[in-house]
Amino acid sequence: MKNRLSLGALALVTLASIASLADAAPAGTWEIKYRMAYLDTANESDAFSALGIDFAEDAVSVESKWIPEIDVAYNFTENLIGELVLTIPQKHDVSLEGVGKLGTLEHLPPTLSLIYEFQNESGFVPYVSGGVNFTWITNTRLKVADVDLDLEDYSIGLALGGGFRYMVNEKWLLDGSVKWIDLESDVTAGGARLTTAKLDPLLWSFGASYRF
Repeated sequence: MKNRLSLGALALVTLASIASLADAAPAGTWEIKYRMAYLDTANESDAFSALGIDFAEDAVSVESKWIPEIDVAYNFTENLIGELVLTIPQKHDVSLEGVGKLGTLEHLPPTLSLIYEFQNESGFVPYVSGGVNFTWITNTRLKVADVDLDLEDYSIGLALGGGFRYMVNEKWLLDGSVKWIDLESDVTAGGARLTTAKLDPLLWSFGASYRF
């Protein structure tokens, strides 16, 4: 986990050091972004016992994967932007160390953020962001030794990140970012808590956007 956060922090520091030339978008500008994002889960969990077996810390893991992302952004000022990050429901494999695949779950993770852009004088515009993530967990199909497992229906947590944008022209931009999301859920069996799965993903996103 520390290595993942250090890598994310290094990326943010590097991005924040890049200068930029393009004209800032005026207040009232809308923007649509299409990006591909790699959702890299931390996969931390408490040690727990079940079915007479003791499972070590971090035994629960949720699949990391590439997901499509469509974002809608609005400029409140030249520097301050509101952004809503959207995707379609995503299915992930869930595994338990020493047992193997438990099944699958689906989640829908819209994120609402404020972005601050550092406008200056080159083609690159670095930015930082902060907001809140709402994750709905659905269609949980998890089982071990014929015992059904369940997860909480939703998680609400912080979303912090940063990135850069490259101005191709007045309308089109290229965009790259890294975002850390506070995401966890209790794992239960028959209503009894077994452990807490702390996914806390890093979301690495790359794509293009259009202003209008």
